[in-house]
Amino acid sequence: MAKTQDFTAALKDIMGAFPVDTTALEGAFKSTATLNEKLSGVALEAAEKSAEISNKWTKDTLAKLTEMSKAKAEPADYAKAATDFASASAEVAAENMAAFAEIAKKVQSETVELLMAAGKDAAEDATAAVKKATNEVTAAAKKATAAK
Repeated sequence: MAKTQDFTAALKDIMGAFPVDTTALEGAFKSTATLNEKLSGVALEAAEKSAEISNKWTKDTLAKLTEMSKAKAEPADYAKAATDFASASAEVAAENMAAFAEIAKKVQSETVELLMAAGKDAAEDATAAVKKATNEVTAAAKKATAAK
């Protein structure tokens, strides 16, 4: 039966021949974590405001329903109460939908700003990394040329 060869030593030698600078990865991780934190903050703030609008809308609707459900003296008063409720509900719905639209617009604006800033930072980081790598390669080439 054939014995499986242990590649552990060979893998260590290969990995040692190609040293990796983990500072770039650490920086990318920190940048991503910071961006995610900011994006989460935007989403949570929007959710909180949306919940407040929904809660207020529900309370207002229930108050109007309570008023509408009270006993009336005349049958015509029931029709008037239903008409008043429908009219008030339509008005409140329009106001609340506008408030939801404002929240969505703010979320979109803040998200675009965050992503644009993150893209700018990433481009600056990439430029700095390429410049550093170019300088290192140039120095190594000069050193190799001088050694001949």
